[in-house]
Amino acid sequence: MSDRSAVSLRRIAGALMLIVLIAATAGCAAPAGQGAPATSAVPLLEAPALSLVTRAPAAAAAATVAPSATSVKKPAQAPAQAPAQASTAGPTQAPTATRRAPRPTATPNDGLRTIALADLPREARDTIRLIGTGGPFPFDRDGLTFQNREELLPQRPRGYYREYTVITPGSRDRGARRIVAGEGGELYYTDDHYDSFRRVIP
Repeated sequence: MSDRSAVSLRRIAGALMLIVLIAATAGCAAPAGQGAPATSAVPLLEAPALSLVTRAPAAAAAATVAPSATSVKKPAQAPAQAPAQASTAGPTQAPTATRRAPRPTATPNDGLRTIALADLPREARDTIRLIGTGGPFPFDRDGLTFQNREELLPQRPRGYYREYTVITPGSRDRGARRIVAGEGGELYYTDDHYDSFRRVIP
């Protein structure tokens, strides 16, 4: 019930009470024989008016409370979970292939003649084999620094070249044949005691 309806009911109740009061006053002035009906009208008229007055606020209160009482809050729905992503392993690295170090050779433009390893004298091949195994060498001077004073070999820092004796059959000394080895693995052969060199190739 709205506030305007409640005000109207209150006005009607007030009017009814006013009529009751007027009737009661008139009943007091009436003769004794006629007083009973006037006094009996008081409860008949007063009761509905009071009931209307008392019911109006209660009805308004019920109308106000009803919507809030009947309203039911819906439980909040949990947010939808995102689909689980399949775990993917990281890209597997391909095994790195082991690279063989390139076989060191002398500078191609060193201007020297070459000789194949198989074409060397047997004693020179034996000396190269000893160089690979670290000795033992037949002479104490084997493995000393070759100074390259003739400057026939490519220029390198001091100590880069080492010289080794190639035994000459029938010679009473070290002879004239040598193998000169560089730190980079290059090999040079001389059979005239450093007057000329040939680079050894596989």
